[in-house]
Amino acid sequence: MADISTLTNVSSGAIRNAEKATSNVTNPVGKVDERNTFSKILSSTIDNINTTNAYLSDAENAEIEWALGQSDNTHDLTIALNKAQTALQYTVAIRDRVLTAYNQLMQMQF
Repeated sequence: MADISTLTNVSSGAIRNAEKATSNVTNPVGKVDERNTFSKILSSTIDNINTTNAYLSDAENAEIEWALGQSDNTHDLTIALNKAQTALQYTVAIRDRVLTAYNQLMQMQF
């Protein structure tokens, strides 16, 4: 299963293992096998988008609580914002790669 460290060319096994152990976002492609049908890939992609939306919502709620003075912990706010930013960057990177692959397929001549 590919992880986010392959997108950023990180070669550290410790980083790769930590990402696998703590990440809620899964790779929509995964390992190639016969059971990897389009519906399975689509549902995994939708799960990733929902996870990204949850991170963005959590970050927005943390910002609102901090702005209203209900929370004075900037550490939690920073963590929520960084999680949301990373999830969004990952989602955009996957989208860009899918669009690039689609464009390459459309340019093929048979």
